[in-house]
Amino acid sequence: MNANVKKITKITSLFLFFVFIVIFAVFGAHDLIFGVKIKNVNLVDGTTFTDSVLKVTGNAKNAIKLTLNDREISINQAGDFDETIVLLPGYNIINIRALDKFGYSDEKNYKLILEK
Repeated sequence: MNANVKKITKITSLFLFFVFIVIFAVFGAHDLIFGVKIKNVNLVDGTTFTDSVLKVTGNAKNAIKLTLNDREISINQAGDFDETIVLLPGYNIINIRALDKFGYSDEKNYKLILEK
């Protein structure tokens, strides 16, 4: 009976060790697994504006490069961005594209209307 307890303890210890290694690997590869995400953008698709100056804010987690209408904009360490753009009268398309260090990208398009 004593040998069985030692064997079960040894197997359980090895199993828990490998589970710990797997969890640690997933946590370490979090950026690679989940990639870049654009979120919390203050724009809503199809919104009508009366003021031509618009402040665009949001977050692009894990991004190393962020473009707004094909123009690179700066982001901080947390991935937050804050940029002011000018809308043209009528229909406008705002394109936000983020690229991470592994080459993955995320893109959001917003269609906005400026009434004058």
